[in-house]
Amino acid sequence: MHKHPSALGVATALKPAAPVTLIRPQAAARAARFFVEKFPGKSLYAVKANPSPDLLRTLWDAGITHYDVASIAEVRLVAQTLPEAKLCFMHPVKAEEAIAEAYHDHGVRTFSLDTMDELAKIMRATGDATDLELCVRLRVSSEHAELSLASKFGVEVDEAAELLMATRQAADALGICFHVGSQAMSPHAYTQAIERVRAAIVKAAVTVDIIDVGGGFPSVYPGMEPPALELYFDAIHRAAESLPVSYSSELWCEPGRALAAEYSSLIVRVERRRGDELYINDGAYGALFDAAHIGWRFPVELLRTVPSAKGNTQFSFYGPTCDDMDHMAGPFLLPDDVQAGDYIEIGMLGAYGCAMRTAFNGFSSETQVEVNDAPMASMYEERPVAPRRANVVQLGGKSPA
Repeated sequence: MHKHPSALGVATALKPAAPVTLIRPQAAARAARFFVEKFPGKSLYAVKANPSPDLLRTLWDAGITHYDVASIAEVRLVAQTLPEAKLCFMHPVKAEEAIAEAYHDHGVRTFSLDTMDELAKIMRATGDATDLELCVRLRVSSEHAELSLASKFGVEVDEAAELLMATRQAADALGICFHVGSQAMSPHAYTQAIERVRAAIVKAAVTVDIIDVGGGFPSVYPGMEPPALELYFDAIHRAAESLPVSYSSELWCEPGRALAAEYSSLIVRVERRRGDELYINDGAYGALFDAAHIGWRFPVELLRTVPSAKGNTQFSFYGPTCDDMDHMAGPFLLPDDVQAGDYIEIGMLGAYGCAMRTAFNGFSSETQVEVNDAPMASMYEERPVAPRRANVVQLGGKSPA
């Protein structure tokens, strides 16, 4: 793998004709250490965010020992890359063959579920194993998240008692898990969800060993500047401590975006300018899926040795394929004199960006370069934490947003 001090240096030295993925292991390691040191429990990396083996090894070296895997392919990948890692199969709907392989061949003992049918499937596939950690997924609100995950998975709280009791009988350790949605913009999302956990526990009258608050921890993007992560951790800790099982349960979380976003960015070349539209050599079928399909805005920077003196203009992007849908509306702010042949860095693509690339229409990116400069934005730089109203919060009170 090539190494270089900076994104600008890559663009000027290599003058690449195809997109170049930049990786920053130091940024991912910093994020991992932050979670390891400050989250009041165990952090499981959500592999789907970016399954790069290099990233997995970076996170492991920084202290992440547990991994949230959602397919048998992810199970195999992490088992091969990190043989000592603990794998947690947290997809609520799995093929029976996948469960059996994960349990018998890869030592997986932790599974999630949200129905009695899935519980029966897990027990069949594992031969009625007695060493299982089983996490029942509750459905919770995604109202504070940029991307909802509230409709596909999860048992409703008022329907969870039977499933919790049955799972308690089958499991060596019982967990409750949930997901507040991706890019949760308020710590109150977790406070609300944990209140639903409380209701489910009280109704089922079960002892719970694991409270898994899932993912949703945010990163920084243009127009989306969330509160400091410490406020999320504080809200989770206070809410979890108030649960009737706090004395006996372990707290887990499943960061994906928060650990991976700052790991990667992308250098693209402008192939054509048409007014305020730029035709670039990556797009919806490459690393910019979210920019095209859900209007996600990523930070951008024009890479020139001599910075432009022009003011910024709002641009949209077209990707390289023949598809009209290969369009990123943005707006992306760049100097007004940007032109064909210029290079642009697009940041914060380490999560659900480069990992979602396809080779549709023959366009792909094979070149990867490690750089030493800072990511274009960060949740982990020193910044003031918003003042709290008080250190003691009444049960059911709102956390600071």
